[in-house]
Amino acid sequence: MTTFPRRLRFWTALFLVTWLGAIHVAPAAAGLAPSRASGVTAIASERGADLLLVQRALENRLVAQKLRDYGVAPADVQVRLASMSDHDVHTLASATKGLPSGGDGTGTLIGLLLVVLLIILIIKLLNKEIIVR
Repeated sequence: MTTFPRRLRFWTALFLVTWLGAIHVAPAAAGLAPSRASGVTAIASERGADLLLVQRALENRLVAQKLRDYGVAPADVQVRLASMSDHDVHTLASATKGLPSGGDGTGTLIGLLLVVLLIILIIKLLNKEIIVR
């Protein structure tokens, strides 16, 4: 204990006690923030929820391209959708639940490449040889 003078030990201890006490004064608080104001919802009925599902499915690139290939204009789709009965809209919405939500597989391809590169790096770090025949 002769490497630190008594005065330096005192001031270091006092500084650390003050510093650590200041850090723990205000505890952190966290919680979920609502996405919209309470009591306000954009979907008023079951038909509205079904229409929202169908609209999202129609925004899919593949679905929009198929409709264009069949010669159906987007305005015609909206008019037809508005004139459908509740039962038909619900049937269409339940059929669209199996469609992909989006993306073209680029993220999956990049993820697979990263995994392969990581495996190669681990093998090289272990001084093993990689032989492809």
